[in-house]
Amino acid sequence: MSSTQADKAQRFRSLHQQMIPLLIPNPWDIGSARILAQLGFQALATSSAASASALGRRDHRVTREEALAHARSIVSATDLPVSADLENGFGHEPSVVAQTIRLAAETGPVGASIEDSTGYKDRPLYDVGHATERIAAAVEAARSLPFPFTLTARAENFLQGNTDLDDTIQRLVAYEKAGADVLFAPALPDLAAVRAVCSAVSKPVNFMVGIRGKSFTVAELTASGVKRISFGASFHRAAMAALVDAAREAKEQGTFHYLDRALTRLEINRFLLE
Repeated sequence: MSSTQADKAQRFRSLHQQMIPLLIPNPWDIGSARILAQLGFQALATSSAASASALGRRDHRVTREEALAHARSIVSATDLPVSADLENGFGHEPSVVAQTIRLAAETGPVGASIEDSTGYKDRPLYDVGHATERIAAAVEAARSLPFPFTLTARAENFLQGNTDLDDTIQRLVAYEKAGADVLFAPALPDLAAVRAVCSAVSKPVNFMVGIRGKSFTVAELTASGVKRISFGASFHRAAMAALVDAAREAKEQGTFHYLDRALTRLEINRFLLE
């Protein structure tokens, strides 16, 4: 472990205690990471969906080794703290999740998220008891590290078709008791649900921007108690939307008005040069 990683870990932990939520965007490659750093963001996180798309795959089709290699590349791109999206830990047993946390820390991230989805369509969520054991194992692995590794526990109910807010809150409370540092329930339907989650736990709550009709302003999320705002694959989707629009214009209309909106090579170089 380098002192730089320890410094990043301390800085990342402190960023969750600000009055205004930490905005933590999700780059998908070295270039996007450097652009986001140059724009003044204070920390970065990987996104399983964005990184899979960059490889031409769907979400949850990336191996542990590929996810860790991707995290390593994002860490190497800037001096910012990085949290890694480790999906469900790439295994069902708590011991596998713990090993994933240890391996992630070796690649450079100072935090990571673990979700409670199984990857099976017929049983998309682990029961709360087993899910909590998995988080407890991840916490134990994180606490064994020589720096404060920030562990985020994700309750995937609303992404997996279970819209039971009470069950979501029950899971998050259990994960907090197991030692998670940050709690996260993607796709909460409205601000009332966000407030209910934030008031039920004492640890910082992460909110993910990126779902149409279920993404709210920073001011609204701050008032609801949110301490961290991530972006999932939404910045990557926005970049791909610009690519599709430009390509369609050229192919279908024979015009190149997209150049009026595009960054110049010099502007891009200013972002990318170290």
